[in-house]
Amino acid sequence: MSHVLITGANRGLGLEHTKRLLERGWHVSAACRQPDKAEALRALDPQDGRLNIYAYDAKDLNAAKALKAQITDPIDLLFANAGILPDETKSFGSAANDTLVHQLMVNTIAPLALVEAFADQVAASEMKVIALQSSRMGSMRDNESGGYYGYRASKAGLNAIGKSLSIDLTPRGITTLLLHPGWVRTDMGGPNGLLTITEAVDAQLDLIARAMKNPAMNGRFFHVSGEDLSW
Repeated sequence: MSHVLITGANRGLGLEHTKRLLERGWHVSAACRQPDKAEALRALDPQDGRLNIYAYDAKDLNAAKALKAQITDPIDLLFANAGILPDETKSFGSAANDTLVHQLMVNTIAPLALVEAFADQVAASEMKVIALQSSRMGSMRDNESGGYYGYRASKAGLNAIGKSLSIDLTPRGITTLLLHPGWVRTDMGGPNGLLTITEAVDAQLDLIARAMKNPAMNGRFFHVSGEDLSW
């Protein structure tokens, strides 16, 4: 049975990924900040032992190590999905604040800590895929409108980390993907998004399935459509 560890599993894209993978027969280790309040996530439980929910706060640098102490099985797909888009870091003049520090921790540093904690378990699996939920807003070339300082910086940093991981983890047979989900109708993306959550997640899962034992996909920044995005 394939096993995924996914963060930010209690809402939006993470919740839909959890739902779809459970439907496909996967074992899902779902991590979120407050499991006792994650009603929608707990409602997905098929009651057959395939869904395990863990407390995980990406703002805590020790959270990945604490999670590793609880999850010891091989991990076919490690999906660093948790991310934040606070209003306080969007506009010039007031973006350099404590919230920006938290945003960099959640969006950039936490995914690296997660991979450092679980790389051996990914390498021990059959699938050997790491997916990092990035964003087109992390692209330097694509930035023609400015603003969104914290989100752009944190996702650009994540892209740099993901590219290095794709090189450093190649000897272990691991494929690292950087994924842009598109503009999705979620709490973060807003009601005007071009894609439903189901459309975005199905397309991302197709990309992830293609990455298994496919070194040509390693270290690339993919739009949900499958096209390569500029750094």
